[in-house]
Amino acid sequence: MQTHGLDVLFGAARARLAPDERWLDDALAVAGGRDINRLLGVYTSASRKTAGRDLSLTAVEHAAIDALSPGLSCDRWTLEDLVRATILLGAARVVDDAPTWVATASACYENGDAREQQSWLRTISLLPLAERFAAYGVDACRSHIQPTFEAIACDNPFPSVHFPDLNFNQLVLKALFIGVPLARVVGLRRRLNPDLSRMARDYASERRAAGRTVPADLSLALHDARIEEPVS
Repeated sequence: MQTHGLDVLFGAARARLAPDERWLDDALAVAGGRDINRLLGVYTSASRKTAGRDLSLTAVEHAAIDALSPGLSCDRWTLEDLVRATILLGAARVVDDAPTWVATASACYENGDAREQQSWLRTISLLPLAERFAAYGVDACRSHIQPTFEAIACDNPFPSVHFPDLNFNQLVLKALFIGVPLARVVGLRRRLNPDLSRMARDYASERRAAGRTVPADLSLALHDARIEEPVS
């Protein structure tokens, strides 16, 4: 698989490690070894190795990652997320066929705990053949764990590029329901559609009928807020 982003991610991650920290180099060697069990081991160990370290990318690094996946924001990533993305792309580098790669990347998601799955979802748009993983993104939107939902729904261009209208609309309505700012839904303006507008207005009507406030940003989900009636 072609992995144009590996050097970018590895460089950013390596720059945040001490010179004598060679574990990421070792993890990439494991990822390139085609042993799925060892890959799962190093993917899991990222949380222990990074010890919850935050990630503050430079403007140059932000621009480089945005070039790989336009719209992807890493502002809320941790070093753990970046390391896991690097390991995944390291595994992709040595895989020549699509079925093997899809199975490999899927195993990292399916065998992961909540934090590992959240890292995986945050970086899904960087994966080769990303469209093959749409089912995981759609399923994550049904999660009752808010950080898991936000990992796919927020600051992430994947849904706007790969979700069918029905699933994208459901993502937006859930964001409204649980109080996630719609400004964090990448590509929302481009994906506005009449069905989403209708669903948002129905939701607003239900809120008003129940004596509840309507989310202030609900108008962002309207197909043409300029000509439709006010929602509040």
